[in-house]
Amino acid sequence: MLSEPRSGRLAAWGNALLAGFAAPDDAADAIVGDDAVHRVEGLPGESSPVGLTLALGRLRALGATGLRVALPAPGHPLGLSGPPEFNARALEAEEAVVCQGAAVGLVPEVYEVGPDGDVHVEVVWHCLPVREAPPADVPSLGEAERELAEALREATAVLSRLDVAASGPVAEAAIDAYRARAESGGEVLAPGYPPRAVRVLELAQRVGLLISVAYENGHGGAVSASEMAARAEALRPVERTARRAQVAAYNAYVEERERG
Repeated sequence: MLSEPRSGRLAAWGNALLAGFAAPDDAADAIVGDDAVHRVEGLPGESSPVGLTLALGRLRALGATGLRVALPAPGHPLGLSGPPEFNARALEAEEAVVCQGAAVGLVPEVYEVGPDGDVHVEVVWHCLPVREAPPADVPSLGEAERELAEALREATAVLSRLDVAASGPVAEAAIDAYRARAESGGEVLAPGYPPRAVRVLELAQRVGLLISVAYENGHGGAVSASEMAARAEALRPVERTARRAQVAAYNAYVEERERG
């Protein structure tokens, strides 16, 4: 939850490109981020994998007017609309991008390449047909913001009640990473997104930080099996809410375009 999904970067900067807020090469560089390279495979009209700049241009030529994010989990097809083959690939990757107006979607496959000590990450986006239908279980920004505020209170109360210690190297590293990102002044979303979407995504990341600390920082004070089960049960709906809010924030560009 804490790290930015690659589908989020692709959708956000792809939308900025489609709206004229970013140049093709700038959008491609932002999507790649710290990875070595991204390629798109199976794009209509292309017989071999192509780079992101060409792929984004091809998607626009195919009729794409916006990009949506899906962050599905078992039992929760968040942001998906079918068909089953695409949903299965997206669920395996735990993320995907759906192109509005082009009836195709992109699912990332991540590879680590290189010898020990010099490993880099390459990403292949698989382009597959999608069903043009409303995405599953995506809230509006207003709904997501209200749900997140309540989820943040619930998560804090649960961790306090179950005595989950927010200390130790894993928790400290997560908190330091979040603070460093917040203090860097970097963009949370791409240009062109409404301020409310930025606010919702930042809040979703705060909730994700709490969840990461809870799950990754050992057992804290919850030492019995029943206490650990209670913690997992209490945090599960909070995690679901944070994922829904992430999708709502990334999809805000498409939602506003449809309304206006």
